[in-house]
Amino acid sequence: MSSDEHFVTFIVDQIESAGAISYRKMFGEYAIYSDGKVVALVCDNQLFVKRTDGGRAFIGDVVEAPPYPGAKLSFLIEDNLEDKEWMSHLIRVTANELPVPKPKKKRK
Repeated sequence: MSSDEHFVTFIVDQIESAGAISYRKMFGEYAIYSDGKVVALVCDNQLFVKRTDGGRAFIGDVVEAPPYPGAKLSFLIEDNLEDKEWMSHLIRVTANELPVPKPKKKRK
């Protein structure tokens, strides 16, 4: 089941103060970017944030689940979706720990 773009735009609105936020549709689901880094996925209208030590410390009692079959575990965010400050802080902490994406090689 693919995600609803209205849910994705709700999430993006919640985290708008966490940096340059954007999203991209991929295979019926969505990747959420902060400052060019993929920080979260929205799959089946659920928010999955990439695992980082800082994110784990901030959340406390985390729920981990794969966003889709065969994927690595992520933090499943079910509570606090309405709390803009909490959500933005989580995304900032996550983005700060993730590496800058490697530049893509040009095709010949």
